[in-house]
Amino acid sequence: MFTPIQVEEIKEHLEKAQNPIFYYDNDADGLCSFVIFRRFLGRGKGVAVRSFPDLNGSYARKAQELGADYVFVLDKPVLSKEFVEEIDRLQLPLVWIDHHQMPIQEFEKEFTQLYVYNPARNKGEEMSSEPITYWAYKLTRRKEDLWLAIMGCVADHYLPDFASEFEKEYPEFWGPVRDPFDAYYRTEIGRTAVALNFGLKDSVTHVVQLQNFLISCKGPGDVLQETPSNYAFRKKYSDVKKKYDDLIKKAKQGISGSVIFFEYGGELSISSDIANELSYFYPNRYIVVAYRKDAILNISIRGKNVKQILENVFKEVEGSGGGHDDAVGARINSENLEKFKETFEREIEVYGRNKN
Repeated sequence: MFTPIQVEEIKEHLEKAQNPIFYYDNDADGLCSFVIFRRFLGRGKGVAVRSFPDLNGSYARKAQELGADYVFVLDKPVLSKEFVEEIDRLQLPLVWIDHHQMPIQEFEKEFTQLYVYNPARNKGEEMSSEPITYWAYKLTRRKEDLWLAIMGCVADHYLPDFASEFEKEYPEFWGPVRDPFDAYYRTEIGRTAVALNFGLKDSVTHVVQLQNFLISCKGPGDVLQETPSNYAFRKKYSDVKKKYDDLIKKAKQGISGSVIFFEYGGELSISSDIANELSYFYPNRYIVVAYRKDAILNISIRGKNVKQILENVFKEVEGSGGGHDDAVGARINSENLEKFKETFEREIEVYGRNKN
């Protein structure tokens, strides 16, 4: 968890920011954390970050274009040095709020206006990895944003301590929930969170429209209500959902053994969403979903201890990635896929023998 000192420092940064820009990871946790901060402050612009795994330097131009006086980065596990250098050149404070278990980058100590807040880097009992939406809600403490906080948390596989409060406030959006993905896949608030994840696959213009729409919403019932202001969002959700359901169906056809490997291509990058659902319905298997884009594969992996397994794989296969203990993302050249598969399966066997 964040220490009391860290909480106060983040609040001070927010209060000082008169025209902040919020760069957030392109998922429901990132989006909802931005919207909570934006509704709290009443000011600021949001930018969904689609570069993977880092926030690359090209995004820095947006801070200059919008005349930002403060830069916040939400839910991105890696910053490129180029991005930090560009923000530093603009003489802007850069506040990086994250929760991924990633190693400290060598350049972080070079910049005096780079402020890093990540509970996964804290020591002892204060080390944790709650979603950024969780902390956005805890920092701002606005009950009217409870539904946004729940969406971001369950979409990031986390059941927060305020879930019972949400159940009492919005019982029609909840149900029998034992774990976070029960909420995500089997409740109405979960369906709404899925819609946000899919809506973020739209054009930049439509994502900005979605941000503005969410900022104006009074409660979860507004999000999927048929109104002209959310037409583009609802259409994108419907279109992506059809393609997503087809990909899930194809992935289930190839199940054998302890590992589910699924590779696909096209314009729709949703490997993380596919991997999450497969891991929910097949909890005792390892899930590897690879999205092919030109000569690069973006891979979402789920399963017990996959972070350590992936680190061992990268000792033999060139690539990059990281994340949480049981859920990681990776990037490799497509020509290395077969070697990646072989090494990954071998490391699973090694882990199984050591565990027993």
